Amino acid sequence: MIDLSTVFFYALVSVGAFFVAIYFNKLSIVDLVWSFGLAMGSLLLIDSIELISLREGLILSLVLAWSFRLSFYLLKNRVIKKHEDPRYVRLVNATAKCWQLVFLILFLFQVVLVWLFLYPIYVAIHVPTDTLRWIDLLAFCWGALALLGESISDHQLKSFTAKPENRGRVCKKGFWRYSRHPNYFFEWLFWWSFVFFSIGSATFWISWLGPVIMYVFLRYISGVPFAEMSSIERRGSEYLQYQKETSVFFPLMPKRK
Repeated sequence: MIDLSTVFFYALVSVGAFFVAIYFNKLSIVDLVWSFGLAMGSLLLIDSIELISLREGLILSLVLAWSFRLSFYLLKNRVIKKHEDPRYVRLVNATAKCWQLVFLILFLFQVVLVWLFLYPIYVAIHVPTDTLRWIDLLAFCWGALALLGESISDHQLKSFTAKPENRGRVCKKGFWRYSRHPNYFFEWLFWWSFVFFSIGSATFWISWLGPVIMYVFLRYISGVPFAEMSSIERRGSEYLQYQKETSVFFPLMPKRK
């Protein structure tokens, strides 16, 4: 796996990113530490592989595609934007004088997250097989389709909110008709691909860390709760009605009015 010296180095990188965020007054940089960090960590796993096989290449290409897509999205829609992410504005207000210490801890916590999510990738790469199995092809297609679904969800929402006549309204187009957070749903689906890749490993159970931890964070910690609060503030009663009609996470047929 990744040794302690690498973890220490990444912790220093995270601290450096924290000071950059403070200097530019852009706390959403913390999200880039997560997305770029996982890609960097995955590439470090190559050091223990003498020859990259097609199977291992497919796994790494999924991780890098995930990292590129998310990092580009975060840069364009959060970091470069003039206004700070509402989640972090709330956290600053809630922690008052201690906000810098809280954010330093948050930046360092990204190291823990990267370390945790590297385990499913590590297990997937080190399944004892020299051949590309049908389950590996299924896993790759699953991950690729999940990334596509997440990209389509983001595009549908962006296209809807970009129209002046939709300002302050709730997007119920495309995937957003069936789930209030289809982008989070597809993000969760993506991590199941490493579970499939890991079938045949003696430590197969570790691969479940990905979808389990991701679901907990998206559904109950950093995803849905903050997104819902922000949407209610901006869209009011229309979003409250949307909550009554539409599934919060898993896509389902909307309830009739």
